Amino acid sequence: MIPASRNGVLLIGVVFHLIYLWSIFDIYFRSPLVHGMTPHKVNLKAPAKRLVLFVADGLRADKIYSPYSNVTSGEDEELAPFLLGKLRTEGSWGVSHTRMPTESRPGHVAAIAGFYEDVSAVTKGWKMNPVEFDSVFNESRHTWSFGSPDILPMFAHGASDKSRVDTYMYPPEFEDFSGNGDRLDKWVFKRADRFFESASVAGSELHRAMHSDQIVFFFHLLGIDSNGHTFKPYSEEYLNNIRLIDRGIARLVAQFEEYYASDAQTAYVFTADHGMNNLGAHGDGHPDNTRTPLIAWGAGVAKPVAVPAGATAPGHDGFSNGWGLDQLERKDVNQADIAPLMASLVGLNFPLNSVGTLPLGYIDASDEFKASAALVNALQVLEQYQVKHSQKKATEMFFKPFAPMHEPDNMPDHALVRIRSLIDSKRYKDAEAESMELIARCLEGLRYFQRYDWLLLRSIVSMGYLGWIAYSLLFIFREYVLSATAAQQPYRSKRARAIGVVGLVIFALFAAMFCRQKSPAMYYAYAAFPVYFWTETLQQTPLVQQAVASYLNLSVRWQPLAFIAGYVAVLEALVYAFFDRRVYTAAFILLAVFWPLTVSAKFRRKHSPLLAMWAVFCTLTSIFTLLPVERNRHLGLVIAGGLLIAASGLYAWYRSAAFVLPPTDVSAKRARSAVAFDRLIILVEALLVGAAAILGPVTSKVTKERGHLPRHYQLACWAILVVSTLLPLLHGSRLNTGARDQHFLYRLVTIYVAFAAPFVLLTVSYESIFYFCYSIVLLLWLAIERALYHERAEDRLLAPAEQTRLSRLPSSHAAVDNDRRLPNGGGGISGHGRALELSDLRTGIMFLFFVNAAFFGTGNVASLASFYLDSVYRLITVFDPFLMGVLLLFKIFIPFFLVSAVFGVLSRSLELPPFSLFLFVLSTTDVMTVNFFFLVRDDGSWLDIGMSISHFCISGLFVLFTIVLFVLSHALVGKVLIPASSAPKPLQKQR
Repeated sequence: MIPASRNGVLLIGVVFHLIYLWSIFDIYFRSPLVHGMTPHKVNLKAPAKRLVLFVADGLRADKIYSPYSNVTSGEDEELAPFLLGKLRTEGSWGVSHTRMPTESRPGHVAAIAGFYEDVSAVTKGWKMNPVEFDSVFNESRHTWSFGSPDILPMFAHGASDKSRVDTYMYPPEFEDFSGNGDRLDKWVFKRADRFFESASVAGSELHRAMHSDQIVFFFHLLGIDSNGHTFKPYSEEYLNNIRLIDRGIARLVAQFEEYYASDAQTAYVFTADHGMNNLGAHGDGHPDNTRTPLIAWGAGVAKPVAVPAGATAPGHDGFSNGWGLDQLERKDVNQADIAPLMASLVGLNFPLNSVGTLPLGYIDASDEFKASAALVNALQVLEQYQVKHSQKKATEMFFKPFAPMHEPDNMPDHALVRIRSLIDSKRYKDAEAESMELIARCLEGLRYFQRYDWLLLRSIVSMGYLGWIAYSLLFIFREYVLSATAAQQPYRSKRARAIGVVGLVIFALFAAMFCRQKSPAMYYAYAAFPVYFWTETLQQTPLVQQAVASYLNLSVRWQPLAFIAGYVAVLEALVYAFFDRRVYTAAFILLAVFWPLTVSAKFRRKHSPLLAMWAVFCTLTSIFTLLPVERNRHLGLVIAGGLLIAASGLYAWYRSAAFVLPPTDVSAKRARSAVAFDRLIILVEALLVGAAAILGPVTSKVTKERGHLPRHYQLACWAILVVSTLLPLLHGSRLNTGARDQHFLYRLVTIYVAFAAPFVLLTVSYESIFYFCYSIVLLLWLAIERALYHERAEDRLLAPAEQTRLSRLPSSHAAVDNDRRLPNGGGGISGHGRALELSDLRTGIMFLFFVNAAFFGTGNVASLASFYLDSVYRLITVFDPFLMGVLLLFKIFIPFFLVSAVFGVLSRSLELPPFSLFLFVLSTTDVMTVNFFFLVRDDGSWLDIGMSISHFCISGLFVLFTIVLFVLSHALVGKVLIPASSAPKPLQKQR
């Protein structure tokens, strides 16, 4: 049955949303890996004995291919003349298209292992393997790798024989973003020099190993990525780093050729794991992040074939216009295709989990070899398909095979016989085409089995969300809308027991099916929630009938329908705002202009200054959602925003005598001292904001000039962040059990000013100005809502005692007491507060609007996904993904702290039962979640796919996040006094 208290509903809601948030991983992010396949390789002499792989981390394709206009010389120059010379004279080239997330780990896994790792694996760590997988390095006789400790270990630890992969890594503290990142690449090249010195000792173990076949050398060059994050991809540091690696690779190639006496048995591959956008970020599916270079030359690599002058070679489009490479064929590949290419060149087993398609255009070998390599590629992908087919067939109750693979002409065995027959008859091109068709069918089949459970799971999850909405709304109606008398009436159906039995039978059928199919344990939970929610809803048909009767008794029936339609329309508008932030601009303008027009003329006359300020600051706040989320560093805006906040804090300090309350039951001297101390807190917080506004930009400037973050600047920034964050927590919050009651305005001002300092420290552009405008709008919203409520109270001729009553935000113990059930199991309005009214829908939807605006005011989903680190450089420059991520998330959360505190005060000001309006917002927010659930895509561009998945996760997390904020604001705001009247009156502590 529905729990008797809101805490029970809250607990169920938290567990439900946590479990259902994971459903997106079971549906869309299931690991593609299967095990138990037989390895395959080309049983012909390989074109090369050894492979040298260079990965320039964070290198965009256009930055290396496109000529650079040198401002000093006034001429165009090539940043990588050696590499471009190789593609013009000796090799093949193109663009390697990566997939989301465009981060280092997934990019390297795709290129070296040949499969696109499920996105959820990124959350399990960048350095170690969340799942075991095969790779080119693992299949090699031996691999020597040089570079970053963030990348090399995951392939060394993943090797079946750990001694097969040697790693040479610089210390983690070398990855310091405050200086020029090219020192990382210089270290790699110098370490390679010492390696060749050691390998030159005849008779040594290293010398013997390096003269074996099927060996691999891997050079991970992280400098470009580091300089891109710090200085941006258009900077001289980034471009000079390209020049550096070009010279370094040229020198390394010369060393290889000298060491092996130019035996023409070395194949070279140059590529990147991901690109980078102009703001020095990556992670999302923007083309600047997904297009990386691929240049191959040496043994077994096809030589360039130029077309006549004036003609354009195949493969070119608008992206490569202006590169000066039009006469050379551009051979684009998917990133996973690089793994089978490398395996073919050196004669290795294809990585077992590879889904790459061998790019035959890159291979210079006999037609027989290429046809055989294509067949091996098909066999390797077919092995994965057959394992997945067998697994599903063994567990599914109503198994449906992948139909195209069971057509007479497409049966795998028949296809393999045809391919081998074509090779035997020397019809190699036909054999290649047949192999490519088989690979395509196998990949479609793998996708089919990857999506096999979609229909069932999506149906269950959808019914779960809709069931939660119905379940929680019924609780709200019973507890916070019905009168106490009405709530004591029976609300459970006479057929409740039968309905409960039917629910148990349905769940038992689901459980039997999942047990038969050996489904994950989470599937049982997915099915349990909709069965429980809808069973409870159907068991309460009398309550539903009461709701219908209440509606029919209304004199104006269209008004509730209009309110509900408007509420749903706003929710849908918020869904659209995920795709276009300008919705918030339009919304703020509408609030600025039309909300004041909906109030009474009397209210407008009485509160005209308040409404004028509302219109001004809503208009100002509307500007920010028109500005680009990809912000260049603008220290002037940082200083301006910080000084605005500091000035507002100083003004609050100057006027604080009006809302700083003296303690009671103490001497006059102690009371004056307490008031002076409280006022001093505001002054200190305002001064800290001013210091952050100056110190942050100065630190950034000094760091750039000196090439490192000075220690005393770093300590000063950390001191401001820690002190400012702790002040509101230790003074007046529930963490301080000895704190006395404070005026709500004093408490909100201290929270606003205190959290402004860390926000300014983590700001790189206009975000601090947004924080100022947004915070003022929130405080004005609180003031207007309070004034409107008390005008309604006056109109209803409430008793004078009601006009001057004080309320206190209850403690957690009191909150439980306030929700005590009435005798006989009845519900109804609790003793503290009034019933929810239709007009309260406006307050709820405005709270939801402001929660969303807190995030979208300066960013969007793509900006959250991007790896944008400028804002943490004043505090930390050594690469630490956990600490950097915590700081970035803390900055994002700060506006939420304020909106949740304001909403907590507002709920008490409107004399609503604790948590009632908040629970209503949580219940209805899942209308947005269901929208995003059905908008999730698995086709189209990777930007579209990744964004649709992110939208669903963020919408689901908003519910959980808002619950956390409610608890946090309850502790943060502490015990405050809230006058019921909008007019200034002497405050008395409620007894």
